[in-house]
Amino acid sequence: MLAARVRRGRWGVLVLSLTRGDTLYSYRPDTALQPASNFKLFTTALALQEYGADHQFSTDVLRSGTVTSDGTLQGDLILRGDGDPGISRRYYDHGAAGAMDQLAEMVLNAGIKRVSGSLVADASAFDPQRIPEGWKVRYLQSGYAARVSALSCNENLVTVVVAPGKANQAARVSLDPATDLPLSVQVRTVAGRGARIIARSSSTGGMEVRGTIGTRAGVRSYQVVVEDPTAFTTGAFRRALEMRGVLVRGSTRYAPTPAGAVKVAGLASQPLSHLIAAMNRESINHYAELLFRDAGRKAASDGVGSVETASTLLEHFLTTQVGAAPGAVVTADGSGLSVLDRVTPRSVVELLAYANRAPWSDAFHASLPVAGESELLKQRMRYTPAQGNLHAKTGTTNDVISLGGYVTARDGELLAFAFIYNGTDRWNAKSTIDAMGATLAGFAR
Repeated sequence: MLAARVRRGRWGVLVLSLTRGDTLYSYRPDTALQPASNFKLFTTALALQEYGADHQFSTDVLRSGTVTSDGTLQGDLILRGDGDPGISRRYYDHGAAGAMDQLAEMVLNAGIKRVSGSLVADASAFDPQRIPEGWKVRYLQSGYAARVSALSCNENLVTVVVAPGKANQAARVSLDPATDLPLSVQVRTVAGRGARIIARSSSTGGMEVRGTIGTRAGVRSYQVVVEDPTAFTTGAFRRALEMRGVLVRGSTRYAPTPAGAVKVAGLASQPLSHLIAAMNRESINHYAELLFRDAGRKAASDGVGSVETASTLLEHFLTTQVGAAPGAVVTADGSGLSVLDRVTPRSVVELLAYANRAPWSDAFHASLPVAGESELLKQRMRYTPAQGNLHAKTGTTNDVISLGGYVTARDGELLAFAFIYNGTDRWNAKSTIDAMGATLAGFAR
């Protein structure tokens, strides 16, 4: 099968029977290859190992100072990030601002009606690197390459909404969620139904919107990657406070939470099991980047999450718990988007074997899409023995096709497999992988 369709590129394959413990197939299993999003299997296991499936992150609001009888906070209000990737429309009603609305409502209910000091943004749970090494420049304006921050909102994407005005007048432009990022607009309303709009982040961290829109064009929306997630999220929180009449007199400052600050409100995330399910089934890079750093933060001596701290932790986990060879996994990010990431098929299967017997095994298995039925595998391996049976993580870039996971053979054996292809003939490689997956599902001995 490996040689039938694909004529160029590199393969690495390993199939292990978890039921009997023997290797069923091996082809260059120790070759270091780019995994693409197959790397999310490692991030999933590391996060579950550190936190457990039921863990919830908490984005908190704190105060430094006292609250007077008339509701004035004599001091600063602090918004502290906890690396929660789930502050988005996936989990909150009323659009992208839903989470910030809930936090603002909690602040008001706590008796704070105005703030004499500043709004402090605390993203110190992660290091300041927003773009991992090895992300190609052409990725950076795409939603799958959102910037990284411990204080994030709406997966660090903003929707620019453009509505036509009267002919030859300015169009109406707004941001969703509403935030106080600088917005530069030069959009003119013209005759017709068309729209020529350029919406992008500016070099100063704000938004630039240029172009024309027809009087009969209707409302147009454009998704833009936010360059400064911390400012974006804090700006959305400030707007949510203002909507409830809570005025912060000072500017926004960026600093760690001071010692002695008192918690006012907290917004708990979905359980980790829910977050990894969304991450793996839809292959959301933003979730993976935050969860990878969250794992590193928990183990870091200074409590700061970074690719470096998470990579060190992952290497220790793999060599001491999983049984992988030192150096079998090379890490530059948590999602697999980096072209610098490397794994071996053997390290993937060893991880799958460990995950199958770990206390969090059920959450790990449940996070994976199912062939022929769900998310990224919904249209693959349909009407084969793999449908409804094989569950695995995909990986796809212009130069990578990979699949790693589990399948139950016809005789009831549970098999763990890793198929990784690096090369330009990826569509034929994908067909080959699907054929191999179906073959394993029909295997018996």
